[in-house]
Amino acid sequence: MADDEIDYNIVFPDAGTSERHWQGTKEPVVILLGWAGCRDKHLSKYSSIYNEQGCVTIRYTVPLKTVFISESFGYKEMARTALKLLEILSDYEVENSPIFFHIFSNGGFMLYRYIVELLQSDEQFGSLRVVGAVVDSAPGGVNVRGALRALAANLGPRVSPAVRYVLLALFAVAVFLLRVMLYRVTKYVHKNHYDAVQERPPTWPHFYLYSKADRMVRHTDIEVFVEALKQKGVAGDTLDFVSSPHVCHFQHFPEQYALKCRDFLVACMKDLEGAETKKRHRVQNE
Repeated sequence: MADDEIDYNIVFPDAGTSERHWQGTKEPVVILLGWAGCRDKHLSKYSSIYNEQGCVTIRYTVPLKTVFISESFGYKEMARTALKLLEILSDYEVENSPIFFHIFSNGGFMLYRYIVELLQSDEQFGSLRVVGAVVDSAPGGVNVRGALRALAANLGPRVSPAVRYVLLALFAVAVFLLRVMLYRVTKYVHKNHYDAVQERPPTWPHFYLYSKADRMVRHTDIEVFVEALKQKGVAGDTLDFVSSPHVCHFQHFPEQYALKCRDFLVACMKDLEGAETKKRHRVQNE
């Protein structure tokens, strides 16, 4: 459905499916954040992984101009979007359910960065229980070549070669100046998503799905990022699909992909149940 300010889709499972999978506990709410240029019909294929598991799903993709223009030039437009997305939880009265994220590429991870910051600093979201996050083909550090490939893919054949060349050239110059040459200064005004989340990481576990064949996000960026978070005590598992292109792991390995996502969600929910049981016992013994 469409909100007055942001376009999103929310799907509720039937009661029988939820009860079968979650046996009387609150079913998780899975928030899927699409990659730049992602169409909802593609994102819905991923949400079906969780709908079949009896989960509520919310799908949202940041507009292209926000990813490639607003964020590149330091306009924190996504921060407002992050707030609106979290407010949807109370609008549908699911704010007391466990929250799980599934994030795609840098386009989704940029928005996730602002959601994490809100969850860390805004008191109105202090009661939300995030249990984990799957991260597909992200995060990538500063990579001008990869960013150009992503933009070129999203411009598509409808854009004339001359206009395409001009847009790519302007984008390359802007990214190189603001995110490479001048980043030592500009980071104090607007830090990139890769550095921001690495410096103040969320505490819940993450599962990173990537591939050495990815030509837009370097696999080494993801591996370095995961290791840096592990050193800060943040759990992070990884799965290298080796041969699949950027955000195409599900397309190439559908059964393995879906199984790994579901298994990780179930493990996160068991961790939550165990933590809440320990908390109840501690309160009873006080």
